[in-house]
This record gives sequence, structure tokens and C-alpha cells, in this order.
Amino acid sequence: MDFFPSGCGNGEKAQKPGKAEGMGVVAIGRLFSFFLRTGGRFAVVFFALPVFLCCHHMDGLSIMMAPGGKTGLNRLAVLPFQEIVPEDAALKMVSCPLCGAVFHVDKSAKAPVTAVEDIFLERLNGYGKFAIIAPENAGEAYRRVAASLKASLPEILKQTGVELGADGVIVGYVYRFRERQGNPYSVEKPASVAFDVHLVRVSDGLIVWRASFDKTQKSLMENLLQLSSFFKLGGKWVTARELADEGWTEILKTFPGIK
Repeated sequence: MDFFPSGCGNGEKAQKPGKAEGMGVVAIGRLFSFFLRTGGRFAVVFFALPVFLCCHHMDGLSIMMAPGGKTGLNRLAVLPFQEIVPEDAALKMVSCPLCGAVFHVDKSAKAPVTAVEDIFLERLNGYGKFAIIAPENAGEAYRRVAASLKASLPEILKQTGVELGADGVIVGYVYRFRERQGNPYSVEKPASVAFDVHLVRVSDGLIVWRASFDKTQKSLMENLLQLSSFFKLGGKWVTARELADEGWTEILKTFPGIK
């Protein structure tokens, strides 16, 4: 179920610099073309972004928190997560429909959205701190609002939250979900995932918290700086779901209202 125009990511470096550079130029060109085709309407997305005062980056994880983002959001509507793919299959980069971040895409697993969304909901519900409006109900409300309201994406998200009586709306995207090729002790290709999640405050339609996880598992020989992460994953080559689970574990430590 498509909610938004294709695009998103914080971008993993490609294996071949020349090719990556070319892809980046093409991706930017396509985004600019989209901007022109829509008469600039896509630009309204960026005005929904507040000034993030708290930023955190480590081992594939990026967290941004806006001022006041930690308070008063107890009833949350979770929209169905969406897989973002490029309009042109030759492109390997996409842009987030909501925040504009850019990611490298690569899919080799079935139902990546289901896996990423399920882990998120299981973890969030496990804290027992929020009243959660399930994706199926939130998705129905979104479709009704989008069909009747000719407005920007942030405004549609805000009005969806109003209709549901929610304090916040959670929007998530999956950009890459490449499964491990091999076994726990030997791989031809390691697991690689990229996804992000946004929390929109219904009272004003602003994104008050955003987190992304963009990681390809590496061996100790490739990156000794990931020593703690390697052993946290059991010292083995993990599946894409296990890698995504690691990401959600770290992301939700920063979720507004958890602590």
C-alpha cells in the first residue's frame, strides 16, 4: 500500500566510487525533476522539519530529536511501513518521502516491510508505555484523509492523527533488506539493511524525532572499530532480520517517552 511518492536514506557508500558518484548525480537529477514536475509542492515536506538540537550517530545509527519532542505523546498511530524503491530500476539510491535523506537500495528478501514493522511493533508494545493504534486502523484513516484533503504530506499526517485522536503519528520506511548469503560462519554476502522511522507531533504537524539504521555487517578484519557490535551479534554472520533487530534495540532506547 503506497502512501507517499518514491524516495529515502542516509546512504551507504557503494563498492565502486565511480559508479556511486554517477548514481548520486542521477538520483539528484531525478529528485530535481520530480520537484519541477510537481510545481515545487514536494518542497513543503522540508518545512515540516524542525531544528534538531540533539543528534547522535554511531555504527549505522542516526538519531535526531527536536526541542520538546519527549513530552506529551502517549497515544500513537502507527502507519503501515512502506518499502521505498526507485522509479527507475537502474538507480540504486532513493530519497525519503518525508525528510529527504538518501539511502542505497538493495533487496533480496521477501516481505522486508513485514519483518521490520513486526520487530518495531513488538518492541514498542513491550514497553507498555503507549496506547498504540495499529497499522491497519491507522492506514485506513490515512487513506480517508488523503482522499478528501488536498494538502501537503505533513498536513495529511497531522489530520490523520486528529481523526484518530492520536498525540503522534509514526511513519516508517524500508530501503534495503538484503539477506545473508551463506551461513552463520561463512558468507558470500553479509546481511544489509536500511530503514528509518519518524514521529510526527499531531498538535503542530512537526517531526519531533527521527531515527535511521543503515548497516551492512562487516567482519572484524574489515573493521576493527565494530568489535563490540560484532560480539553483540554473537560473533557470527547474522540474518537481515537479526541485523534489523539490533537496529531497533538501539533506536528505541532513544524513543520519546521510553525513559
